[in-house]
Amino acid sequence: MISASIRSLLFTPGNHPDKVTKVFNANADVAILDLEDAVALSQKITTRFLVVEALKLSRECMGYVRINAADTEFYEGDLTTVIGPWLDGIILPKVETADQLLAVDAHIRELEISNELRPGNIDLIPIIETAKGLVEVAKISGCGSRIRRISFGAVDFAKDLGMKLSLDEWELSSARSSIVLASRISGLEAPIDSVWVHYKDLDGLKVSSQRVCDMGFRGKMCIHPAQVPIINNVFTPSDEEVSQAQKIVAAFEKAEANGSASTQIDGFFIDYPVVEQARRTIDLARAIKKV
Repeated sequence: MISASIRSLLFTPGNHPDKVTKVFNANADVAILDLEDAVALSQKITTRFLVVEALKLSRECMGYVRINAADTEFYEGDLTTVIGPWLDGIILPKVETADQLLAVDAHIRELEISNELRPGNIDLIPIIETAKGLVEVAKISGCGSRIRRISFGAVDFAKDLGMKLSLDEWELSSARSSIVLASRISGLEAPIDSVWVHYKDLDGLKVSSQRVCDMGFRGKMCIHPAQVPIINNVFTPSDEEVSQAQKIVAAFEKAEANGSASTQIDGFFIDYPVVEQARRTIDLARAIKKV
């Protein structure tokens, strides 16, 4: 059963009050207030408090914060400041080992308890964005932490490997497949894909989103409000897909009631794997309606 319906996660710099106000009204499933790459070193500390005040305001979407990496001087202050009842989740960049993730998980738990929050209440999404992180992705995803999904940071990943990314992103196929496989083996929800940096190329975004959706991702991070409706649409089963899935399930259940473990619709063979995929489509559509 699909337990969440995060399709679009929209980044905005935490130190730009006008952009922070807009991000909560962009119809993204998650607004990510950034303390990391989008904030200059000189403003990182003061931005923490701006982010907290923004998250306390009334909003329709979930509010997450991308903190600075665990090996930076800003990490501990970021986490200590932003944890509170106003926060839905933490985005943790540059995760490279399971031990690193577990240490952050434990730190969040301590802060939840000290803030009288239920332990495990705050979501944690690690970003895999280095060669070392990708090599360790199976251990990271399966280490028994609070995480429900992982995400991919293609820009930093390409930088780490010295890649020159093309518009069709063929260079990322292997990394993306590894992340999908690790998520599935560990029993996590489907992963979240990287941002599409060519923010004016909305056609390219649609192609990229559809490609990773077909690979097994179920959401995508974004950097501009105009990207949100495209991502939401791609990662939402269409009415036709839902109708076909319901048709498949109904036909199979009828066949099963008559003692058969297979049937066909319009020349298309249906057995247990096919009907399970159809049920996942129906579950996903139902979950998204709760957004």
